[in-house]
Amino acid sequence: MGEGTQSARAEVLAARSEVLAARGQLEGELDRLRASARASVDVKAKVRRSPAKFAGAAAGVGFLAVGGPRRVLRRARAAVFGEPAPLPESMLPEEIDKALRALGDDGGRVRGAIEREFASYLRERTPELKARDLWGSVARTLTTFGRPIAFRYGVKVASQLLGDDHAQLADRLAKADPRHPSIPRPGLPHKP
Repeated sequence: MGEGTQSARAEVLAARSEVLAARGQLEGELDRLRASARASVDVKAKVRRSPAKFAGAAAGVGFLAVGGPRRVLRRARAAVFGEPAPLPESMLPEEIDKALRALGDDGGRVRGAIEREFASYLRERTPELKARDLWGSVARTLTTFGRPIAFRYGVKVASQLLGDDHAQLADRLAKADPRHPSIPRPGLPHKP
C-alpha cells in the first residue's frame, strides 16, 4: 500500500470517529430533551414542588371567571363616590304608567291597544314626518353624489397646481423658499 492510501485511510478513520462522537453527543442531547419534555408536562410533580403557586393560579383563574375585577371596581367606585341611585320600578312617566294600568292586566290586550294607538299616531303624523325627512334625504343624496365630484375636482386642481413636470415643481419649490438647502435649484447640483 502506498503512502497516499495510508493517509486517506487515517483521514477516513478520523472522520468516522468524529461522526460517532457527534452521534453520541446528539443521543445525549435527545435524552436531555426527552427528560425536559417529560418534566414540563408532569403537572403532578410541579404541583407537589410548589402547591402555593398552583393554588394561586387556580384562584386567579376563578376570580377572573366569576367577574371579580368588575365587582371589585364597582365596590371601589361605590366606596369613593357613594352608592348609585337604584333604578325605579317603572321607567315610564307616571301618567303613562297610570294609563297602561288602566288598560288592564292582560298583557296581550294591552300590547294590542298600544300597537293600534301607535299605528294611528303614525298615520296622522306621516305627512309631517315625510316633509321633515325630505330635506334630510336631499342632503344625504347631495352628499353621496357630491363627494366623488368634489374629490375629482380637488385632484384636478391639485395636479394643475403641482403639475406632473418635476422641473416645474422644483422651480415652484425654489420660489416658495429660496433659502432652504434641501430644495433642488434649477441649474445647481442638488445637495440633500
